[in-house]
Amino acid sequence: MTTSPTGSPADRAADLQDERLIRTEGVRGAVLAFQQRVRGGDLGSLPVIIGLVVIWVIFQILNPNFLSSNNLVNLTLQCAAVGTISIGIVLVLLLGQIDLSVGSVSGLAAAILGVGLTQLGWPVLLAVVVALVVGAAIGFLYGLLFTRFGVPSFVITLAGLLAFLGLQLKVLGPNGSINLPYDSWIVQFAQATFLPPWAAYGLAVLAAAAVFYTDIRRASRRRKAGLSTGAISVTLIKSISLLVLLVIVVAYLATDRGLGAMFLLFVVLVVVMNFFLTRTKWGRSVFAVGGSVEAARRAGIRVNRVYISVFILTSTFAALGGLLASARLTSASLSSGGGDTNLNAIAAAVIGGTSLFGGRGSAYSALLGILVIQSISNGLTLLNLDSSIRYMITGAVLLLAVIIDSLSRRSRASHGQA
Repeated sequence: MTTSPTGSPADRAADLQDERLIRTEGVRGAVLAFQQRVRGGDLGSLPVIIGLVVIWVIFQILNPNFLSSNNLVNLTLQCAAVGTISIGIVLVLLLGQIDLSVGSVSGLAAAILGVGLTQLGWPVLLAVVVALVVGAAIGFLYGLLFTRFGVPSFVITLAGLLAFLGLQLKVLGPNGSINLPYDSWIVQFAQATFLPPWAAYGLAVLAAAAVFYTDIRRASRRRKAGLSTGAISVTLIKSISLLVLLVIVVAYLATDRGLGAMFLLFVVLVVVMNFFLTRTKWGRSVFAVGGSVEAARRAGIRVNRVYISVFILTSTFAALGGLLASARLTSASLSSGGGDTNLNAIAAAVIGGTSLFGGRGSAYSALLGILVIQSISNGLTLLNLDSSIRYMITGAVLLLAVIIDSLSRRSRASHGQA
């Protein structure tokens, strides 16, 4: 059984219809296809992009420093750690499950890094690897409990939240706080490593070229298979538009410190996971299981393996996010992974467009969602407003995102695309 990226035959039919429009009408066909998808309830990333633009405009009006290059560089660095955790949340939500323990797992990873570097004398690389392996082992445990005993993921990860928070406190010891060596490469990577302009521009060109090459190669494969293909003019416009956008962003950030290596790592992880989700058998299986477990099982998909692999990745991303957060703050403490880490990681995935009902979403949801959340936090900080306002606004935006998701789901059902 072949499935579309969303695992829905209705979506595959819509994709074919779009390609026919684009082939016959060119750019106009692409616009018409987009309009038809929106009317059918397939909003994609449109609501979050519009919301992000509105947020930026409002904060820029209230404080002209918001869109300054200095503040935007800070904003990108603030997004990287929690955004990395949110990638894992996107994966588990695609299965229609949840992980409430990502904050505790990230805090435990930070504690392992701190103790390994300062008390055990480990090399940085060894401490990082041990923390990531522990994160993966936690995800494997979750997967086994879920697949072997049928314990709901909500209950498993809620228990993990408490258990691994306790383990974090145990690892940190009585002091409860450890300062990381500032000269260690992981701290320098998180705080002081920025790409030179020529490298950033090179990556922008490479990204646009990769998009163009991918679309052309896909069109070539479809042509050889006797299937319809889109117009090359649409591919050119998409690639050139992406290149122009990236060059503008790089040039503007370069007026300050430039593009941070930690944020670049986060973006690369998003792109890599999007590739695996959309271009591999494993990714199609994730969407299929999230769409319908029984249908996926009858199609020959090893459902339990999919669940276990996703739980492992979710906890590993949580551990990596914890390492990045502690490196940026140069410390591991009782507050590592606490506070609103869970809230922001889960909210970013949902606000970015990943459905709570499973089967619909994208790795880019983590990027878009964390940009929205950190923009709100950053903007309110510039306005010297209390954090209580930030929580209320973030909660309202999260509720709005869920409402849009529900309405979109209802609209797709009425158009026969659910």
